[in-house]
Order: sequence, then structure tokens, then C-alpha cells
Amino acid sequence: MHRKNPLRALVFDSTFDQYRGVIANVALFDGVVSKGDKIVSAHTQKRYEVNEVGVLNPNEQPTLKLYAGQVGYLIAGMRDVTEAQIGDTLYLHNHPVEPLPGFKSAKPMVFAGMYPIDQSEYNNLKSAIEKLTLNDSSVTVHRDSSLALGAGWRLGFLGLLHMEVFNQRLEQEYNTSVILTTPTVPYKAVLSSAKLIKEYREKEITIINPAQFPDKSKVAEYLEPVVLGTIITPSEYTGKIMALCQARRAVQKHLMFIDQNRVMLKYLFPLSEIVVDFYDSLKSLSSGYASFDYEDAGYQTADLIKMDILLNGNTVEELATVVHKEKAYSIGKTICERLKDSLPRQLFEIAIQAAIGSKIIARETVKAYRKNVLAKCYGGDITRKMKLLKRQAEGKKKLRKIGNIEVPKDAFIKVLKTI
Repeated sequence: MHRKNPLRALVFDSTFDQYRGVIANVALFDGVVSKGDKIVSAHTQKRYEVNEVGVLNPNEQPTLKLYAGQVGYLIAGMRDVTEAQIGDTLYLHNHPVEPLPGFKSAKPMVFAGMYPIDQSEYNNLKSAIEKLTLNDSSVTVHRDSSLALGAGWRLGFLGLLHMEVFNQRLEQEYNTSVILTTPTVPYKAVLSSAKLIKEYREKEITIINPAQFPDKSKVAEYLEPVVLGTIITPSEYTGKIMALCQARRAVQKHLMFIDQNRVMLKYLFPLSEIVVDFYDSLKSLSSGYASFDYEDAGYQTADLIKMDILLNGNTVEELATVVHKEKAYSIGKTICERLKDSLPRQLFEIAIQAAIGSKIIARETVKAYRKNVLAKCYGGDITRKMKLLKRQAEGKKKLRKIGNIEVPKDAFIKVLKTI
């Protein structure tokens, strides 16, 4: 650290002030910065003019200059916290320097759909999300719409805890109630079709929404995100936890006894296997004693397939999911069973099916309401009864052809929330 060297400042935090813009908290490793200096961000390459510098004492206290070795704040007309990314390096525009090592821009790992419970609340929720993301640059927001749930957003989070905190802040600070769909992960597909490569302008595409999942005939391989998970647990629960990890397609990398009573396990997990209920299962198996932490470990090839849900042969787009081939049957059966419990009965039979391409892998049937047409037949010839039952069956068949199934909103919420 030397103040005679060119400026190198590390951004370690940032907040948004609606009157002054972004306030970046910086630690100076080299050089001097003062009001009026022209600075550049090493990550975005944007140029700014410094409007104010100061120290935190603990409140903001403006000073004329900040020197190497000092920690303070800097206001430079940044309009969005995404411009002041944590770990970024700032330098004087006429003295470029080597950025400080270790910077990685925040990358969303878990995606979830967010919709207002009532569409009249859309604008209030939009305003709440915009205000929250002003101080949280790691949340990615894309507009999305669903035939069942209406207009909403597809949000990207750093992890499950981040998603829960964001949802809780929406409810507590802005008094908004939302439908948050089951979290999904970003898959990748390496395209083999020249036409698709030309269309997407790249060979490897990221799939956030199952509706965009490309057909296997056009893809060389599918990739799924993996994480390196560390579990620390009392040794008596080791067997149960190892069985849980194997059921989640995890690969053991390391096992070490920390002391006489505690074990540290390291596993390579597919991220899709831990985003829903892995943590809850782990806690219940270990009576709450086991701890779990994970870090990004890139992507690996996987046998992925798109599973559609059909109602009387018609695809329901909102319930399409991307699953691993091994888990397709159990997940398909679970969704069909939940739908059976949620769908209201009709005057005709409803067939709920889970399909991979044209192959049906699971089915449940919602029975039709039936009038007892034999109520007035006391004894008599069997052919009379058969005639009445046949006429009823023909009526039901005709109804099934022309009847539309309206899936109620609460049925979608029950299934989407807990796939």
C-alpha cells in the first residue's frame, strides 16, 4: 500500500440513496482519490466523476481526500447498485492498473416464478420488487407470464436462503402476498443443429424456463449445475445421511472424522436435487444437529428430459418440468396424484397423465359424477338395465369430447409450490 502509486480502490459494499444515487464503500489499497477525480470501474469499464468522498465515523463524514490504507465511502453519480459490484476495482481513468484479484460477478443459481395472488396487485408488487432490487444487485428480474397465474416475473437468486429472505422482505416491508413457484435451476444445452446455432447465435444455451427446453434430436448433450456440499454431523447419523445423499444422485468426494463425535462429509450434488427439500430432510434425519453448506462447482453432463402433464390429452404448459431420467416416474406420479386431489370433478372423466414425448409414464383418473339411471328399475329384464347404462356411457363419451377442463388457480398453486 502506497499513496504515491496509481489509485486502486476495492468496492466492498454499496447502498442506494434516492437523492445521491449509489454510495460505494471502498477500501484504498494504493493512491489517493479526491472530489472531481475521473474514475473507471474495472468490471463495467464505465467512467464516473467523483462528487463526494469521506470516511465512516460511524456516520458518513465528508473529507477532501481518501488515502491508501483508509476505508471510506465514495459517491460518483452511479445510478444503479449493479454498477458498484462487490469486489470490483476502481482506478483513475488516465492511470489504468491491474484489478485486484478474486473478483467474480454474482451469478444466480436458483430461479423461481413470482406472481401476485390477485392481478390487481401487479403494480404494487412491481414497485416493491424494484425498490428491493435497488439495494440487492444480485437478484435478476425477467418479466414472465403464465396462462394460469397471470403476469409475473422470473427471479434469479444466489441460493435458497437468499430467495427466502427476499420473499420475507416483500411480505414484511411492503405487505405484499405472492405466489412463489417451485425453485428451478439453470440448465445448459450444447446444440448440434446448425439451424438452432444460427438462431441463438451460440452453441451453448442456458435454459431457465422448461418451456424453452430444446428437443433431444437437436442437442449434443445437456448440462446441469453441480455444487460441492459440505455436511458436518454427529457420527451416529452418518449412515442415514449417506443414504439420503445417494438418493439425491450425489457423489462422495471426502469423509473425515473431525473429532470422536463429529464427521465431515463432502459430496458433489446436482443443484436441482437440493433446492427444494434437501435441507429439511437433512435436519429431520439428524434431529437438527447436521449443518450443510455448498459452493458452486460448475456444470456436468446429465440425462435430462422434459416431462409434460396432459389433461384428457391436452398439454398444460405451466406444469411442464425438466427432470433427470431416473426421477421422471416418481415426480410424474407425484404431480398426477396432487392434481387428482386438487381438480374438481366434472360430469365426464378426466385423465391426468405425465408424458415424456409420446410415452405416458404415469396416470391418475378423476371419476365423473354419475346419476343412478337404474334407480327406477325394480327387477325386470337385464337388457333394459344394459340399455340405460349404454345410453349413459355414450352421453359421457360425447361430453368428454366437447368438455373443456378449467384448472382452478388454487390447484396450480398447490402443484407448482410443491413439485
